Parts: sequence; C-alpha cells; structure tokens
Amino acid sequence: MKKTGAQIFVEALKIEGVENIFCYPGGATLNITDALTDHSEIHQIVVRHEQGAVHASDGYARASGKVGVSLVTSGPGATNTVTGIATAYMDSIPIVIFTCQVNTMLIGNDAFQEADIVGITRPCTKHSYLVKDVKDLARIIKEAFYIARSGRPGPVLVDIPKDVSSGICDFKYPEKVNIRSYQPTYNGHLGQIKKAIKQIAASKKPVLYTGGGIITSGASAELVKFAEQLSIPVVNTLMGLGGVPGGHKLFLGMLGMHGTYAANMAITSSDLIIAIGARFDDRATGKVDEFAPHAKIIHVDIDPTSISKNIKVDIPIVGDSRSVLKKMVEIVEAEKEEFKAYKASIGPWLNETEQWKKNFPLTYVRNGTLKPQYVIEKVFELTDGKAIIATEVGQNQMWTAQFFKFLKPRTLLTSGGLGTMGFGFPAAIGAQVAFPKSLVVDIAGDGSIQMNIQELGTAVQFNLPVKVVILNNGYLGMVRQWQELFYEKRYTWTCLECAPDFVKLADAYGAAGYRIESEDEVESVLREAFHNGRPTLIDVKVNPEESVYPMVPAGASLKEMLLV
Repeated sequence: MKKTGAQIFVEALKIEGVENIFCYPGGATLNITDALTDHSEIHQIVVRHEQGAVHASDGYARASGKVGVSLVTSGPGATNTVTGIATAYMDSIPIVIFTCQVNTMLIGNDAFQEADIVGITRPCTKHSYLVKDVKDLARIIKEAFYIARSGRPGPVLVDIPKDVSSGICDFKYPEKVNIRSYQPTYNGHLGQIKKAIKQIAASKKPVLYTGGGIITSGASAELVKFAEQLSIPVVNTLMGLGGVPGGHKLFLGMLGMHGTYAANMAITSSDLIIAIGARFDDRATGKVDEFAPHAKIIHVDIDPTSISKNIKVDIPIVGDSRSVLKKMVEIVEAEKEEFKAYKASIGPWLNETEQWKKNFPLTYVRNGTLKPQYVIEKVFELTDGKAIIATEVGQNQMWTAQFFKFLKPRTLLTSGGLGTMGFGFPAAIGAQVAFPKSLVVDIAGDGSIQMNIQELGTAVQFNLPVKVVILNNGYLGMVRQWQELFYEKRYTWTCLECAPDFVKLADAYGAAGYRIESEDEVESVLREAFHNGRPTLIDVKVNPEESVYPMVPAGASLKEMLLV
C-alpha cells in the first residue's frame, strides 16, 4: 500500500509500540503533525521548548525502560535539542530524536531554518541519519529504534526533509535489522567469568562497584542475589542508585566526590573491585593514580571501549550486566562448597565496613535554620520511598543522592555525566507521562529550576501533577560552595538577587504554589502538596550557606575527604 512519508512515520511509530511523543511544531513538521492528528493512540505532548522535549523523552525512558521519542522542527528547533541529546548520550539513555529538515534540494544552500543537525550531533549520538529518499524512511526508523535500545543504549537522531515526509512510496516495515558493523556482545566470555569467580574466591576485601548499567540492563535482582551469595559489600555510582535497596545491610552508599565515608574507604582499602555497568568517571574515582591502590579490578561492561579507558583493569568481561551476573550466580551456586573458606575469611572485612557505616554516617547539624537535608528526609518519609524522584544539578542533586534512600531501580532520574541544569523538571514530566498514577517529585535549586521553568505550561496543559520542591538558598549553591572553599568566598556571579516569586509564578501558570520558611511547616505543606492532584511548585527557603559534605576536593584521592 502506498503511503506518504508522514504516514509511514506514524505507522512505524505504532509498530515500535510508541505511545507518547514529546514535540514542538514548526513549518518543516507540518506534514507529520497533520498525519499524527488522525492517530489518537500516539499521545502528543507539546512542550514549550525543544530542549524540554528531549529531556522529557529522556525522563520517560529512564523511568519506564522504553525508548523515549521527540519530534521538533528544523534549524533552531533542531539545534535546541543538542543539550538534551548530549545529556542522554553521556548517561546511555535510549531515545530517538526526529528533527524535520528543509527540502532536500535546499540542503547546503543556507536555506531559511536550515542547520546541519546530523553533523552537529554526530559526536553526541550513537548514530545520526539524514533521510534522503522516502523509500529509506521505514528502514531507517527501524534501525534507529534498534540502535537506541540495544547494546549500550543511547540517543539516535533521524533528520527528515520536508519533501521526504510528503513523498509517496509502498510501505513495508522491515521485520529484522541487520547492521554488519554493529553487533553488540551480550553474553560475557565464559572463561573470563570463571577467572573472575576464581579471583573473588581468593579475595579478602572485595567490593562490588556498580553503576547505571545495572539499571539499564534490569540487573538489580541479580546484583542483590550475587552480593548476598558471597556477602560482598556494594557501592553505587550516582547513576547506579536504586540498583541495591538503600537500606540493604551490604550497601555502603554512593562513592566519589560526595560519597559516603564507608563507600570511599572500602574502595581505598579493597583488594578486589568488581565493577559492573560503571565507567570509572572522574567524580567516582577521584585521583586516578590513587584509586583502589591495593586492588585487582574485574570490569563488566557491554561497551568494550569503556573497559580500561580510565582505569586499567585485570579481568575484562564484555557483556550485558544482567547476563553476566546470572552466569556468576549460577557458577557460585554450583561451587558453593568451594566458597566456605572464602566466607570464613571475609568476616573481618564485613565488620570493618560496618564500623565505617556506624562511625561515619551521613549527617547534618540541626541548628534552628531550615536544612535542605531535613526536607529531603521528609520527602522520603512522606512518600515511603515510593516516589519517582528527578533532580536538577548541583547541591540539590547531591543532597538527594545522600539522604533519599532509593529502594528500587528507575526511581532516580538525574543528569550524571553531563550535569545538565534544567534537566529535572522536564524529565519529571516525562516520567509522569509514563506513570500517570505515580507521585513524581523534582528536587530542584532556585537556579536550576529557572532553566526550563516554561515547562510548567506543559504540566498544566496536560494535567501532569509533577511536584517541584525548590531548595531555595538564593545562590547557585554548588558553585558558591567551591568559591567558599577554594576562592576565599569571592561569590562572583553566584548570588541570585532577582529570583522570581515562585508561588506567584505557579499561580500565573495555573499551577499550585506553596512556600515553606521553617522546619515546622515542612511536613504539613509537603503532605498537602503531594495530595492536591495538580502541578505544584513548593518554594522552600533553606539555609543559604549550607554545603554538601562529605566532599573530596577536585584532584584529591577518595581517602582525602572533607567531612565537615
């Protein structure tokens, strides 16, 4: 049957199971926009800025595990997506971004609203396509979804010229994808896995160091089972939080720059690091030369280019985290008799890590001022830890990582690799679209929330009851903290003297607005806000000079922690 390119686009999305698309219209999108109006099964969420569209599709993907989809117009519409694409790329999030383009005959002529978005995004996508012929459109869409969700996931961009979307051809959607140069490895090499198990059995101070790959591959249950089988303490990266329940007896907390004392000391003292789905980024490792100085390192990752990229490893295993952990669990179960001596020898190590947890817990001083850590603890308490939590970037992000005990995977949505201010609110909108009956909370700062505050219009229009808890300290807090510690309190550019009245702003958009100025107001206001069924901004006036501790200064080793 013959169809236009726009109709092919819609049919392809339906076959791929796309239920929601985050979009912003323009002249180049009109063919596709018009075709979508005939298909109510694809819910179209019209945002207020193209960056918001990509962050929303990103949040949708992180929360649901499905591929997020966005559609924007050419030129500035396309270039506005770049920050969102780079954010997803750094955190390995599966999204497909459809940009519309000027007619093919105008490409390269500096036409009105033309931009080489394929060239611009090539460094921050898994792959980018320019569709030159309507006959290629179905195949390219099939490949785009396959590439985005397979292997190490990531963003794929498809640029569709306007004459391609209006062109006509026979429609047949491919059943399979065969890309000779792209064949991800899912099953780790059995010999390497057995070598790793043997190394674990010989260790006295092992640590499981796990990252976002655990979440992406759905390996949380396997991780917990493996840790419990061998009584191995677990530390998470920021992206890995929720991979192990926050209150689990073997969980030592997040490691790195603002990690727990127990996590950082365990890494420093360990004789064996079992890294799974983590990429040894600088915020986790601290000074590379002094990272885990006594440890051999096993590294499991589906991306072979990540192995030994930042830290040299002893036993590399290329494969999917869940697949490899399943095999490890099977081997340990089959060889349980051989691990009796290991379990007897690991006791002192477990006692040592438990003492670190007891002696150096995450804490803060309650001195009459409203502390952001207290607010986050209350959010956890009032939601029973069951909310989906998005964050912006900065102090709000780190306090959330420290004081909200994530109990399940896919309940923390945060920009880990790129550190994108303005990410949290549209990501929370995406999560709310994925789970309309769930409580979704964005924990923000007064600086970062203003980056994409316009998406409050999206939340109101589509009745998405996202709650935004603004930890309002009047500063760009994390930069201010560095200026306090390392720049003699010269607070250049970080004091936000002209912030809006967030309660009035919420009212102007038709949302609910609340203000909290003292500790005794926190519980009652949050309780009401969480149950009002409306998009909500909560302006929480916190202590303006509260800092995030512990902290490992830039360039220092994990053991050189500032505790207060």
